[in-house]
Amino acid sequence: MNGVAIVGLALGMRHGADPDHLAAIDGLTRIRPSVTNGVYFAIGHGLVVVLLAVGIGEFLASRLGFIGPWSLIGIGALNLWRLLRGSFQTSATKQPIIVQPFVLGMLLAAGFETASQLSALILAGRTNPLALGLAFSSGMVLVDGLDGYLAASTQRLAAATGRTRAKAASRALGLMVVVLAFGLGGTEIYGMDVAPVALPLGLSVFGIVAGIRIWARSGGRPKRRFGNSKAAALESRPIT
Repeated sequence: MNGVAIVGLALGMRHGADPDHLAAIDGLTRIRPSVTNGVYFAIGHGLVVVLLAVGIGEFLASRLGFIGPWSLIGIGALNLWRLLRGSFQTSATKQPIIVQPFVLGMLLAAGFETASQLSALILAGRTNPLALGLAFSSGMVLVDGLDGYLAASTQRLAAATGRTRAKAASRALGLMVVVLAFGLGGTEIYGMDVAPVALPLGLSVFGIVAGIRIWARSGGRPKRRFGNSKAAALESRPIT
């Protein structure tokens, strides 16, 4: 792997930690129960980046770019609705198309152009654009895939075990998703430049999210309602 590819991989990992990615993936997890949300989101996002890098994605971005911010706001609205309902259970029933991670990843790539994505496109003029796009996408898959897995495990912990900390963490993360989705989607719609704060904001949000997830798991093992299976079986035997 040459130096430019390494830089592309690093830029993709940095791009995967952007706040819009975190909001989209964590928001998806509260609606669509799957540990692969982050991976498919990054693949869809990376596909558009590759098309832009090789010079054939401008038509897609120009036609679908306006949908990206509204899709993120839609994710925020769905999460706000779930917060108001107080629900931790996820549903595998048919969902709107914006909660399909591959599609959402493509829409956000067309609608949001962050500094790292633009840097990768600039580098594409100095090397093989396809190779650079694949390296960039691989970096996103690593970070977003990990985020999707951790988001799903935290949500599952809140829904299945009933831990107080896990439920509180789920609410906190849900509120963060709502704020980020509305805020980032709104700034993009109104044309506000958030590139100067994208890196510090993304790293701060990433650190806060990681801290909340660690805190959710630090409350010890949940108590079993009926003890272990062997004890339950003994208790269920009739006395002779």
